[in-house]
Amino acid sequence: MSLAQPRSTPTWLALLLPLTVAVIFIGIWHVAVSWTQSLIFPRPWEVVEGMLELATKGVLHKYIISSLFRVLWSFAIAALLGVPFGLLLGWWRPANLAFNPILQLLRPISPIAWIPLSILWFGLSEAAPMFLIFLSSFFPITLSSMAAVRNIQPVYLRAASNFGLGRFRLFTAVILPATLPQILTGLRIALGIAWLVVVAAEMVVVNPKAGGLGYLINDSRSAGRYDLVVAGMVLIGVIGLILDLLIRQLEKFDEVRWAYATQ
Repeated sequence: MSLAQPRSTPTWLALLLPLTVAVIFIGIWHVAVSWTQSLIFPRPWEVVEGMLELATKGVLHKYIISSLFRVLWSFAIAALLGVPFGLLLGWWRPANLAFNPILQLLRPISPIAWIPLSILWFGLSEAAPMFLIFLSSFFPITLSSMAAVRNIQPVYLRAASNFGLGRFRLFTAVILPATLPQILTGLRIALGIAWLVVVAAEMVVVNPKAGGLGYLINDSRSAGRYDLVVAGMVLIGVIGLILDLLIRQLEKFDEVRWAYATQ
């Protein structure tokens, strides 16, 4: 007896549910601030006014672009290095024995702990936050790629062996397609971590002229503009959601979708 397949959620319902929760959250936010008569924490409309003020001054898009530039470039470098390195460690045992201990030693160290060294090495240049973002992305990408190779079902390798595939053909036709779903999951996690770290890095090691959302939050806090502090927080959340939605579009490719369909 076959199990019934779950029905797909209608598009209108998939949009209505999160919008309803967002409206309720904003309503609770407004009521809570009004009820407590807080003179510090802003109401939702005050946050919107703060965003409009930044946009009118022509600085809002500069803050956003600065943070996105740091994250995307650092994340791309981490992915270009971390994915092949992780595949190598997962496939070639001598490399795993040589490098895995040092990876496991460095992985638990918070990227924030590297801030003093990044300032010492790079000063207040763009390289400092990008170095921190690279570190935060490289380890989860590498380890997820390594684990993806180890989790390949043996039946795939036996089938490839029966067809007499060489090592290069085995990698391109079997190893890489079989590991793509888990690699993609690692990329999603790493991108989320990178977006978190850029905010902390910009609060500490960014030149004021370079800006960024983290710098916006820290500078607004110093000036007592808590409407802009919350505005920066809201922008970080919205952009983080958009980045996650964009990277999830990779799941629609046939090379990746087959694996999700079998789960």
